[in-house]
Amino acid sequence: MSASKRGGLYGRARGLARELAKFGAVGGLGLLVNLGVFNLLRHTTDLQVVRTSVIATVVAIAFNYVGFRYFTYRDRDKSGRTRELTLFLLFSVVGLVIENGLLYAATYGMGWDSPLQSNVFKFLGIAVATAFRFWSYRTWVFRALPTPATPAAEPVVVVRPAAAAVRAERAERREVPVPDRH
Repeated sequence: MSASKRGGLYGRARGLARELAKFGAVGGLGLLVNLGVFNLLRHTTDLQVVRTSVIATVVAIAFNYVGFRYFTYRDRDKSGRTRELTLFLLFSVVGLVIENGLLYAATYGMGWDSPLQSNVFKFLGIAVATAFRFWSYRTWVFRALPTPATPAAEPVVVVRPAAAAVRAERAERREVPVPDRH
């Protein structure tokens, strides 16, 4: 493999690693928001577990949008914010269904409704939904700006001092050259 291909692969791998780290930082804080709101509502209200989880997920989605737009993907295409927000919400709702579908199956399908069990399945749902969200956000929502095309080789322009330019011009016209006075 040539050095330029290795450098390109290395550069892309570093870029992906950096993106994953930023996504993880925002996602980690979003996880804390999600679980914090979930447990706060679960212990202070009489709402059903999945309803509580949906509310917590919506709060985390709002938090995450701000973090992704202004931290993780701040260098991405900013034109078409309506399109971006619409796609973000669409893919976030799919993630919400994945996340809370697992909790629903555990709570109502298997009868696992203790606070510990609810938190375990909420966390597992978040993990599965996060993989989907990472793929969809980077692919469809926060699109990379197109890389500028490599410019074609331009002709080389030689800049000559004024006296040298005059001599060269006269030589081209086959006039008598002017002696250099330097």
